[in-house]
Amino acid sequence: RRLAHSISSLGMFCDMAEPIQQLTRNNNPQERQTIPFTLIQRKEKLGDLLYEKRQYGKAKWACIKMKEKQYEQSICLGFMKLMRYICEQNSSGLYLGITIPIVTIVHTNESQSEMTRSVTVAYYLPDVLQDEPPHPFDSDIIIEEWPSTIVYSRSFRGITNEDSIMREINLLAEILESPELCLQDTFIIAGYTNPAAANRHNEIWFLQRP
Repeated sequence: RRLAHSISSLGMFCDMAEPIQQLTRNNNPQERQTIPFTLIQRKEKLGDLLYEKRQYGKAKWACIKMKEKQYEQSICLGFMKLMRYICEQNSSGLYLGITIPIVTIVHTNESQSEMTRSVTVAYYLPDVLQDEPPHPFDSDIIIEEWPSTIVYSRSFRGITNEDSIMREINLLAEILESPELCLQDTFIIAGYTNPAAANRHNEIWFLQRP
């Protein structure tokens, strides 16, 4: 059963790789907008970056909520739906452009021992579309305005699944001087590279309480 699921998951990753590769061919990396933020603090130890404290401004995001059996399935399907929205399945009929990172909101139980199945995959709308975001044809995609937020960000590489995410949550909680200042059951996984790649560049974000 596990082998069958692994093959199925691999198939979804391969399906997702093609539109990403197409976007890569059609667009130079410098044309991809990085979500703007203000750097508040960099915490280092012996030359290694432990985390960054950043402030992200109020902005509109295209969001889709997923609740598949496994995290990898949710991000695959959610990401594909967002890619279709970006690639002309919107009221403007235009390619909207890639912004990075693509983020996923995850939730844990109160003891932070396991993740819940409900996740939200979100795409930051480019600056030129913030005032009037194109309407998605897919009714599952919702345009939301997120308030200005302070996050504590730590980088990690590799696949993202329930185990790796919980490991990174626990690691950052140990590093932060005052983790109680952050939400205890809601976190963000930020992805900067092709989700089909094995050695992905990711970040775990803790969200400071309002």
